[in-house]
Parts: sequence; C-alpha cells; structure tokens
Amino acid sequence: MERHNETKRLKLALAISSVYFFAELIAGFMTNSLALLSDAGHMLSDIGAMALSLFAFYFAKRPATVESTYGYHRVEILAALFNGLALWLIVGIILASAFNRLIEPPEVESTGMIVVAVVGLLVNIAAGVILFAPYNHSLNLRGAFLHVVSDAVGSVGAIAAGAVMLATGWYLADPLISIFIGVLVLFSSWNLVKESLSILMQSVPKGIRLEDVQRTIESVDGVAKVHDLHLWAVTSGIYTLSAHAVVENGGDLHHVLNGIEDTLKQRFNIEHTTIQLEIESREETEFKGF
Repeated sequence: MERHNETKRLKLALAISSVYFFAELIAGFMTNSLALLSDAGHMLSDIGAMALSLFAFYFAKRPATVESTYGYHRVEILAALFNGLALWLIVGIILASAFNRLIEPPEVESTGMIVVAVVGLLVNIAAGVILFAPYNHSLNLRGAFLHVVSDAVGSVGAIAAGAVMLATGWYLADPLISIFIGVLVLFSSWNLVKESLSILMQSVPKGIRLEDVQRTIESVDGVAKVHDLHLWAVTSGIYTLSAHAVVENGGDLHHVLNGIEDTLKQRFNIEHTTIQLEIESREETEFKGF
C-alpha cells in the first residue's frame, strides 16, 4: 500500500514538471538566461529522476526467482544512486557554462527571466509538497525529491539573479548565482549517493547500531550470547539479519527463537532473519557460574 501511494505521488509530480519544462526551456533561449536554462536542465533531470523512480518501483514488484532470491528491491537503490550521480553531472555542465560566462557575460532579458523563474518556483514547490510526505521512507523517492528541491533552489537563484540584473545591469550575477546553486546541489546530493552506496555495500542500515541489536537479542529470555551477527538492508526499510545465538542449557529452542524474532521486529522492524541456535556447552556454563 505504501509503495502504491508513492507511485501515485510520483505520477502527479511528473505530470506537473513535464508541462513546465518545455515552457522554461523556450523562455531560457528567448531571454538568453543561463540561470533559466540551467533551471530547465534541473527540471529535465527531475523528469528523468521521477520516471526512473517510477520504473524502479514497478520493477521492484516483480516476484523473487531462483536466480534473484531477494527479488528486485535493489533496483530502487540503483535508481537512487543514478539520480544522485546525474545531479553531479548536471552540476558539472552548469559550472562549465557559468565559468565561460564569467569571462564574457552576455546581456540577459531580466524581466522575462524573473517571471518564468517565479512560475518555476511555484511548480517546484507543488511537486515538492507532493513528494515530501513519504520522503524518509524510500531512498529511491528521496532521489526524486532532491532533484525537485535542487530545482526549486535553482528557481530562487534565477529570481535573485534577475532582480540584481534588472536593478543594476550587472550581468555577472547570472553565472555567479548559477555557480552557487551548483555547489548547493552537490552538497545536498552527497548523502543520497553515500546512503545508496552503503546499502549496496551491505553496511549496517543508517539509524541502527549493531551493538544495540546484539544487546537486544541477548536480553531475550534463554539467550546466553550472540556471535557472527550481520545486519544489512535489501532496500529502504527492508532489513535482513543473520546470527548465531547460544541458548542456555535446558532452554526451549522454539520459544527462544520466537522471542528473538518478535523482539527484533518490534524494536528494529527487522522481519527477515536467519538465526542459528546453539546449545550452551557445559564448559561455558561452569565458567559463567565461576
């Protein structure tokens, strides 16, 4: 149900952004504004990011197979990583164009630029509001949301550049603000790329400490200790754990296993577990008693 709501939000945001992209692209060429053209480039990346996120959600629904036993959930993470890297590429293109304009800044039709940028900002705010609610639940959706946020920042920058040029005639404002926007986008997309790579490398999920998980398992009645503990995310919000749990002598193995699984689900939302139970040896029992 959650993924269904996310796809509906993406479709609506995609429709809004697609309509405005063509208007902004034409206006950018007509006003000769790099800030508007860079903003249109952001908008195009938004469209691509949202389309890719939609594809990833649909593809991830495919059932597991004998070759892909976890299914295709990782497609969402690949889409998030691609969206983050695409932002870096767009920033590189914008920075290269901006530096060229620093040498010889062209004249820009500032009034038209401001009008189009204001409309663009409203469009991005609308798309951002649509995508914001489930932002923290899906890294894939976060990638699309960050594209929209960076585009909104671009619109604000275009408005600021247009106002400066209209008031002072200082056309260096256009490339300078474009450079500033590019740097902000790089910083905002860094965590997206970092978290995507972390999941692909099967690191411990963000917000969970392995030490806390170990202590929680060892607090279950009948568990003496835990070793060979591993925890990773298949995709956003879907965690997998494997561990060896040493059970105290005389303990009910079935009861202990149920206790571990229930505790992990309630405390950390970990539902996919592989727990190997081991009976505590006599030597371990004597040493513990001593």
